[in-house]
Amino acid sequence: MNKVLLVEDSLVETEKLTSLLEKKGFSVLGVRSGEEAQLILKRQKPNLILLDVILPGLSGFELCRKLKANPETQTIPIVICSTKNKEVDKTWGKMSGADAYLTKPVDETTLLQTVNEFIK
Repeated sequence: MNKVLLVEDSLVETEKLTSLLEKKGFSVLGVRSGEEAQLILKRQKPNLILLDVILPGLSGFELCRKLKANPETQTIPIVICSTKNKEVDKTWGKMSGADAYLTKPVDETTLLQTVNEFIK
């Protein structure tokens, strides 16, 4: 079963995205901060990371840069999923190393297509 690490501080978004992904056969591990994500990634390697930008502590952009600079996590696809929807935000996402950038509210079809694109 393909595993997605969901880094999201909103409980509502976590429940919505987890439910959607689990219905499509993904195993979802949810954490609420970048620091929690880093701890999990020391023990587990998901097939994909779904990452919010606005998080307590380490931002999604900062976490993305750290993960893409780490040889142990740099190949894990990262999809940023954020309410920040300006072009400058998307540019920051790309500069941080994100493989894709989706804006909230996320279209379910687009999310599933994007996740499936990176998990084959």
